[in-house]
Amino acid sequence: MFTAMFSIINILAGLAIVPLFLYIRNPYIFHDLGYAFRAIRCVTRMKRKQKLSPSFLGCFLEKVERHPQKPFIIFEGTSHTYSQADRQSNRIARVLSTHAQVKGGDTVALFMGNEPLFVWVCLALAKVGCIASLLNSNIRSKSLLHCLSCCDAKVLIAAADLRGAVEEVMPTLLQQGIRVFILSDDSDSEGMEGLSAKIQQAADQPLSPHLRANITLKGPAMYIYTSGTTGLPKAALVTHERVMQAALMFSLSNVRENDVLYLYLPLYHTSGFLMGLCGAMETGITVVLRRKFSTSQFWNDCRKHDVTVIQYIGEIMRYLCSTATSPSDRDHKVRMAIGNGIRADTWSEFLQRFGDIRICECYGATEGNVGFINYIGKVGAIGKENFLQKMTIPYALIKYDTEKEEAVRDSRGFCIEVPKGETGLLVGKITPRSEFRGYVKNKQQTEKKKLQDVLVKGDVYYNSGDLLQIDHQGFVYFQDRIGDTYRWKGENVATTEVTDHLVTVHCIEEANVYGVAVPGHEGRVGMAALTLKEGQDFDSSATYQQVKSCLPAYARPQFIRIQDALMVTGTHKQMKRGLMEEGFNPAVIKDPLYYLESSEGYVPMTQDIFNSIKEGRIRL
Repeated sequence: MFTAMFSIINILAGLAIVPLFLYIRNPYIFHDLGYAFRAIRCVTRMKRKQKLSPSFLGCFLEKVERHPQKPFIIFEGTSHTYSQADRQSNRIARVLSTHAQVKGGDTVALFMGNEPLFVWVCLALAKVGCIASLLNSNIRSKSLLHCLSCCDAKVLIAAADLRGAVEEVMPTLLQQGIRVFILSDDSDSEGMEGLSAKIQQAADQPLSPHLRANITLKGPAMYIYTSGTTGLPKAALVTHERVMQAALMFSLSNVRENDVLYLYLPLYHTSGFLMGLCGAMETGITVVLRRKFSTSQFWNDCRKHDVTVIQYIGEIMRYLCSTATSPSDRDHKVRMAIGNGIRADTWSEFLQRFGDIRICECYGATEGNVGFINYIGKVGAIGKENFLQKMTIPYALIKYDTEKEEAVRDSRGFCIEVPKGETGLLVGKITPRSEFRGYVKNKQQTEKKKLQDVLVKGDVYYNSGDLLQIDHQGFVYFQDRIGDTYRWKGENVATTEVTDHLVTVHCIEEANVYGVAVPGHEGRVGMAALTLKEGQDFDSSATYQQVKSCLPAYARPQFIRIQDALMVTGTHKQMKRGLMEEGFNPAVIKDPLYYLESSEGYVPMTQDIFNSIKEGRIRL
């Protein structure tokens, strides 16, 4: 009897030690388990919804039924309930079906900025089974025609304030047989019809579900265009399944039904539409929508509307930190910030200044098949590995040769995985569960994104184009983009590292680091385009001392270019290609240029110095 009792005690003691042992080996084990359980719960709920409706529209209609009078969109002082949004989208869907004669499977291009009508039209297109092509409202002329051609749009719906941009390409649209509708009462332009009056006169009763009977989970829901940092935008095909998966981001991040979201990101991009708007519909929250980001109005809006969740991207958080401090900096109800692209120094500064806000940094791409979420909040990390994700979505970090711009392979022809703590190219295995649908009408770019025979013969992986690092605790860190990393003096230079050091100089506001070709030299030498803080002049001495003390010789920018503003995409990604092509010739570049002279530091760049470098009289 006593022997059995002691055995039971020993077993219980052993079981009690197991959690302690697991915690010692992985101090984040309980966070990992919590996230895994939350993910399972979210996916299970989504699968149940998909059986009822294979479209994100089902999430919206469910919320309309659950709380019809709850505010859905608050915009410029006007509140629109879920029920009002449903009825207004019914009107638009009816006009599109009867007057514009669109039908299930047709592609309709949407050329609008952030406003409630954008949301109503997207819901209307889903109600009649159409594919939405979300056009960047900033594109013009050639880019606009290119995007319309990519998706084979039969109809273009444009905001009234974009009438001029449409009129510029109207002759071509007429030749191509694209019907054009403007969201105003009427239009004097040939071939352009006003829709607003017809919408107001239309009935707001629900349309027959048979109109969208063509929709399937694997079918196209919309086209979202890449930012086009290196050329014309590419149209990424987004399936209904992918939309619903992206919409889970908020639930995975613990957004609650009583939260209020502040959304200023462009609705024509993934972050604004899939994560923001669709995430809001999936969780049933209220969205405070703004046309564009405003540094001066950001916190005032948050206070006015009791905002609890904000989204960010690119440099937005740094813009907020660059404003003058105020006693009301912590006077708000924001508890969570969700997004990507925040630097570690800005992260720490933001928390110190604006209070205990949980920052949920994430990583992913519109067309990609692998992503990460930093659900723990580790400063500087873009995500955290999770055992559940590794089991269901295979991915790897592989060695990459930045000089040859290709993956390193072993004697058998397979790629080489990098160990923990080393930088590698992120690739995600293409499977039915983790698809890569590629770019519409761009087979060359689609195939360029695929890597064959990565770890075993016959496998195919999606090439993210991103160099990442995963530490021994499973935290994921962004290092650089392929093409952003350049090679000089036989060494790889990460532009992000150089940027992080440059922006600590007291006079520098922003930095865009890139490599430029030099005649007679192998690789590319470093160059940085800078913007200066208001009222500051370029302090060449302080800049030189910073790069000299913090960077090895090969990583120090050889040339500095001072600009009034850095060129960025609609999602605040820095554009480098044009800068790289312009190089460092003072006869071509009218911005102030500086040259790193080995003994004197940064001195003004002259035509004589440029000619001496070009002719080989000065060796870098």
